[in-house]
Amino acid sequence: MALPEYLQRDHKIIRGRIAYTSNKPDRMGHERGREVFTVVIHNDGRRSLIAHAEIDDRPSVLRFEQLNLDPQWRPTDAFIRITVGDTFRGSGWFRFTDTEAECETFTSVEGRMSQRWPLSGPSPMFGGHAIFNDGWVTKLFDLKGPQTQTLPRFVVSSTDHRGATGPSISLVSASVSLVDRDKVTVKAGAFDALHFRFGEVHGLPVEHPIYEVWVTADGNYTFLKGSVSGYMMTAYELVELSDRL
Repeated sequence: MALPEYLQRDHKIIRGRIAYTSNKPDRMGHERGREVFTVVIHNDGRRSLIAHAEIDDRPSVLRFEQLNLDPQWRPTDAFIRITVGDTFRGSGWFRFTDTEAECETFTSVEGRMSQRWPLSGPSPMFGGHAIFNDGWVTKLFDLKGPQTQTLPRFVVSSTDHRGATGPSISLVSASVSLVDRDKVTVKAGAFDALHFRFGEVHGLPVEHPIYEVWVTADGNYTFLKGSVSGYMMTAYELVELSDRL
């Protein structure tokens, strides 16, 4: 429906919810957290993500992430705020240019920090630990390239597996394989999907278990479902998705 001439809407909004569950034998399928997100897509290709994530496993984690991308899907700025065990952990603002990443933060452990990190080129992505954000990371994979690739290094807000430290600047990369092109049905609906497997993540102090991720194959890389093996034994599923205002 066309808008009246006195109104202007140059963007599309998508909202959704991701359920966090356990794959541990004594907790199989039990809810262990949740994430609600809003994605804004502008006419020129810019995108914004606002994600609110809750992890109920002790110590609980509450995280707010806002991430903005340019038309080439490169980060321009981001904000992270973390609560751990119902206590403030830290908050920080990130900004990215073609030559550096900078971050202004305050944390309960490190206090006030100002970071300026030189880069050899624009950071190709930012990882703020929202599960929806993990889907966007898979866009770094060249679908016309080899089946297994090492992604270019990108900035993350925390090297903790749950994203429960910092926020601060760290650089990581990952070995990722394209497993298959599937049709996937989740509670939010049925989708053509790309199935990726994250192997070794380079730049973390502790090895991350294998991470299986399915995203939409429509070029939006919307997170559909995922699972983490090893000691984590967790699962994630898109349970709601809507483009209605």
